[in-house]
Amino acid sequence: MSASTSSARAQLTTDRLVLRPWSLDEVAAVIDDRRSADWADDFPAEGDRVIARLFEQHPGWLDDHSQRLIIERDSELLVGSIGLFGPPGDGQVEIGYGLVASRRGRGYATEAARALTDFALALPGVHTVVAGAELSNPASMRVLEKAGFRRYATEEAENIARFMITRSDRHQR
Repeated sequence: MSASTSSARAQLTTDRLVLRPWSLDEVAAVIDDRRSADWADDFPAEGDRVIARLFEQHPGWLDDHSQRLIIERDSELLVGSIGLFGPPGDGQVEIGYGLVASRRGRGYATEAARALTDFALALPGVHTVVAGAELSNPASMRVLEKAGFRRYATEEAENIARFMITRSDRHQR
């Protein structure tokens, strides 16, 4: 599967998904709990609300390299979000993602993670993408493994498994 990039706002398209940046209107709708007809019934999840509140506080973070909404191509419904955290530090960025419960178990998280990871590793100055998954969430850990990440650390005190993928890892997938 390959992801294609289009538009000035770095929309990513996969076989089944579109990953596109949030708009200010979508941020406001999530914060104000204004339902949209193009949202899955269980969108937004709590993680989406957290991201929207961050954008409200830091509107400059709404850029091509930050968070994206996950849209299911068949239904055109918004089903989650995924994104990169921070500008590259020492050549690394962190990825995070979440899907509404009704769309889990379909491989969407892995598909989205692969597409955004490929995008990130093609950015100038980025050679590594890292991620964390709660030890109590084996499904999230499996998403990262299926997306090509390898586990490199466990932080028992924080209940987090740490994963990473590099440019050279990507080419071996």
